[in-house]
Amino acid sequence: MKLKFHNCIILILIHTILTTAHSSAALCNHTCGRRKLPFPFGFSAACQIQLNCSANGAILAAGFPIQSVNAETILVNLPAVCGRPVEALRRLFTANLAPTSHNAVLLHDCRNQSSGCLIPTTMVQTHFERLDCGAGNATVSCYSEPDGNTTSFIDYGKLARSGCRSLFSAISMEAYSNSSSVSLDVQVVRVGWWLRGGCRCSRNARCVRVSPPPLGGGETTAYRCECFEGFNGDGFLDGVGCRKESEACNPSNYLSGKCGGTTRVVVLVGGVGAGASLMLTLGLLFCFIRKRSKLRSRSKKSKNLLETSGITIPIYSYKEMEKAADFFSDKRRLGNGAYGTVYRGKLSNDTTVAIKRIRHRDSIDQVINEIKLLSSVSHPNLVRLLGCSIEHEEQILVYDFMPNGTLSQHLHRQKGLALAWPVRLKIAAETAQAISYLHNEMNPPIYHRDIKSSNILLDGEYRSKVADFGLSRLGMAESSHISTAPQGTPGYLDPQYHQHFHLSDKSDVYSFGVVLVEIITALRVVDFSRPQNEVNLAALAVDRIGRGCLDEIIDPFLRPSIDLSVHKVAELAFRCLAFHRDMRPTMMEVAIELEQIRMSKWGLMKVVVKKHEYDVVGFFSSTDSMDAVTDCSPVSAAESWQSDQSSPSSNSLLNRAPG
Repeated sequence: MKLKFHNCIILILIHTILTTAHSSAALCNHTCGRRKLPFPFGFSAACQIQLNCSANGAILAAGFPIQSVNAETILVNLPAVCGRPVEALRRLFTANLAPTSHNAVLLHDCRNQSSGCLIPTTMVQTHFERLDCGAGNATVSCYSEPDGNTTSFIDYGKLARSGCRSLFSAISMEAYSNSSSVSLDVQVVRVGWWLRGGCRCSRNARCVRVSPPPLGGGETTAYRCECFEGFNGDGFLDGVGCRKESEACNPSNYLSGKCGGTTRVVVLVGGVGAGASLMLTLGLLFCFIRKRSKLRSRSKKSKNLLETSGITIPIYSYKEMEKAADFFSDKRRLGNGAYGTVYRGKLSNDTTVAIKRIRHRDSIDQVINEIKLLSSVSHPNLVRLLGCSIEHEEQILVYDFMPNGTLSQHLHRQKGLALAWPVRLKIAAETAQAISYLHNEMNPPIYHRDIKSSNILLDGEYRSKVADFGLSRLGMAESSHISTAPQGTPGYLDPQYHQHFHLSDKSDVYSFGVVLVEIITALRVVDFSRPQNEVNLAALAVDRIGRGCLDEIIDPFLRPSIDLSVHKVAELAFRCLAFHRDMRPTMMEVAIELEQIRMSKWGLMKVVVKKHEYDVVGFFSSTDSMDAVTDCSPVSAAESWQSDQSSPSSNSLLNRAPG
């Protein structure tokens, strides 16, 4: 008898109805929209820790949106708001929840300025410098516990006695294990959780005692369960418990065939005929076995194709990738891109890597061809592909881990130190060289399609490393464009590509022009808080540069050290942003000109300085600032290329040495 998979689903639904009617554990609703939370979290009164589910599927805690939930803490969004009473934070202190001491709570309208904050004052000012809650109340006070650790919590009583009337926002801090690096989550508060009473942990789990703040009320004993090393799960006797990593399975994967080990079906018979229950169980087992057999066959075929395709990089199993990324937990997530999610992982040899779990599902042959291409690409400013995995209908790529994050994070003051102009110029030149390599040294050429500051990674020495080029499209050597549906990021997208679906090397040039403007201005590429005609940064920059008013949009941090090289880069960006692609330079020309600007008579002198209380890493010009270049002057950096055309011919680019 052959059962189709949709019949299996019907059987599963029937089985669920029959078994959950008599299971007290199943009375808890764990689902909100498309998201499902593990035990002990849920959205009904029967749940051990009850959260709220909004009409649009957002998960809330005490009215605040939840960003993520893990085995120790909940990240709760706390946007910067003026005039919100301090008492609003009190809602996050419950019988099972409290903000941990790894938070810096930002307060406003204070009688006394607090001291000893775990977040440096300059960093607080950096992240909230543009927010103003009115004259006389401009100072934000920072409150944190003196000895932050994962088992202690904020003392709400002391916070309430701080003399501040408004809760402005918060910054949460997390130190990576076995690393000196620290992650800061801005406008986020980290909330610890626990269960009351004696420990009810499953086998292969330890009981972690928690000392909740007295404000929570109820029993004084509290705990969490934690699986032993080599096991995964929630660890609770009333939850899924702990299973070996080789057998561990996320409950959401039961129907996808991704669960290893033996499928376990629990039948609760109360009030239901034993024969009917047995038939349902056998039917379910048959469905699971049949589905898993197909998936194993596909995985074996994919592995054989990989091994016989001449790929020279390591090929990992899906289980290895799961273990390396801690089962793709939110705690390990580095960021989301257009093509997938990136996680921080650690291989069996203790190498820290970036693991990309790809969203799209191309044919296996196409994916293998892309992996072969990626493994053959070699340039010092491209992120290296270290390995891959194609199993269980998953496509996973392993890259070098970049400890300094993305260029976007530095420009928008979300991570690390402020970058001086010559460091930004160096990053721009290296990025241009990498893209030029993809366009000119690869056969057929590779068009990136998603050049943006968040795809420009920085290694430990702040060297540029372009990412996501492997999910681009190959250009045909004998044609000037390929036709494809428009993809990319709003604000960076070539307007002609968007209108005519014609992708070419000049589409990457346009996107890179936006990145150059971002480097100069540190403004958001799309910002709806700006006037309507200035929402798009490219349009704003073309207007200001074209009128010789560059100084209106230059990053204020750069102004003390502005020289002519800034204006020369702005001129180059202007040409990259020409509406007609034929008026844009090629990436090779862009790379050459940027390198000429770097090596011109505005030579660079390596120094480390402190300016405006920022810790600044990088290089400053050996010349004085060029105050003679005035704002909106008729004689400006734009004058030499203002004409009837939208921008000058790119053919003249290489004949004009900077200076």
